[in-house]
Amino acid sequence: MAAPKKVCVIGSGNWGSAIAKIVGANAARYDKFDTTVNMWVFEETVNGRKLSEIINTDHENVKYLPGHKLPANVVAVPDLAESVKGADILIFVVPHQFIGRVCETIKDHMKKDAVGMSLIKGVDAGPEGLKLISEVIRSKLSITMTVLMGANIANEVADEKFCETTIGCRDKSYGSLLKELMETTNFRVTVVEESDVVEICGALKNIVAVGAGFCDGLGFGDNTKAASCGVADLITTCYGGRNRKIGEAFAKTGKSIEQLEMELLNGQKLQGPATASEVHQILKQKNMLDKFPLFTAVHEICFNSHPVTDFIKCLQNHPEHM
Repeated sequence: MAAPKKVCVIGSGNWGSAIAKIVGANAARYDKFDTTVNMWVFEETVNGRKLSEIINTDHENVKYLPGHKLPANVVAVPDLAESVKGADILIFVVPHQFIGRVCETIKDHMKKDAVGMSLIKGVDAGPEGLKLISEVIRSKLSITMTVLMGANIANEVADEKFCETTIGCRDKSYGSLLKELMETTNFRVTVVEESDVVEICGALKNIVAVGAGFCDGLGFGDNTKAASCGVADLITTCYGGRNRKIGEAFAKTGKSIEQLEMELLNGQKLQGPATASEVHQILKQKNMLDKFPLFTAVHEICFNSHPVTDFIKCLQNHPEHM
């Protein structure tokens, strides 16, 4: 019988902690997995105590996922390099702007045949053009990469409300293993081979969600909001996610994105504006800005002081409508 697979969750924010709750429970339930699940925690002091100590003693991430008990076999490890040692499966759940630094830290401490799974919704725009986050990780660590993306609001997943998600995995043998690790009665997993499609949709929808928040903040109706939306993951994010929430507050208050992030997200990071910036860079290089007016408008409003009240013009002036 093969040795049980050891799992490490790299990240312990809202989404990372919700996933750790699922992974911890399944690792304890199935013989294929080592019972202990490491979770890397960026150390912070909360109410005079270290966050890692609170998690390991009280089994609750009181800052990022309050009110939810984590399985006792989920162990918070504040040393990133230490957390990945011996892990066969690495689950990446950190803001996408930190992934380069994370990879540099762990590359000499991890198993060379580990399998990675990215839950990070974003893209990277570098000198070689647009790269998916899974590609960035793969190139830096030389490991097999998979992705998990879905219409999954972290608190609802932690509340065990029914939802679906998709694992993008080119290798079917890994797909079945990862499905077993992630799936529960109320967190249903579909495995597909088109991992690139799964990932790019998961990234781009956050830009649209910021625009949906603008619509809410400006008092537009459901028809207007729906004109910028799509399906499933996109719709869920446009009605319930943090990107929509900040977009609405931005349109209503006139405060900066950075200020609202600090005031409303309790240390969580916003992905929509950052992804808009990366996508804008690529579209500009390819001289395609006019073909993606919604993405361009979100970027201009978030970063170049374009009036949010002009947001709806991005739909009115769409080239397909001319």
